[in-house]
Amino acid sequence: MTLPTAAGPVLRVPPAPPAEAAAHFRASLAFHVDASDVAASLEAGGDPGFVVVDSRSTGAWDQGHVPGALHLPTALVPERAEWLLDKDVPVVTYCWGPGCNGATRAALALAELGYRVKEMLGGFEYWVREGFAYESRQGRERSDPDPLTAPTGVGDCGC
Repeated sequence: MTLPTAAGPVLRVPPAPPAEAAAHFRASLAFHVDASDVAASLEAGGDPGFVVVDSRSTGAWDQGHVPGALHLPTALVPERAEWLLDKDVPVVTYCWGPGCNGATRAALALAELGYRVKEMLGGFEYWVREGFAYESRQGRERSDPDPLTAPTGVGDCGC
């Protein structure tokens, strides 16, 4: 199959060859996980095999956080990680949402200290928007799923 010569913006730069694309997407999955997969692993019970780290400020943590997450603000990773985390247990970091790179910075700091780490795509925003329970100063809470970010009435998006 050949690409049109007058390609619009989508094909102005052609897609990578399949083997290169597969390597890229395989690598992406080694660095990222979505909120739905984190929630499913945590809700399955038992040891999920990883620890979740909220890299936001104390004020943000108090507004709400993933149940069972550890609070480790990005700026404090170098001095507190070894007290809170086991280097044999993978870490999943998150921050506010897609518009915030705090989880990326926390993941970088942890990786530089020798931790195996993934970043939760969508952060706390998508955790809440997908309707997963969260903890706040008021206790355990849950919002209705946003139909633009999570399946409603079907239980699983199928991806």
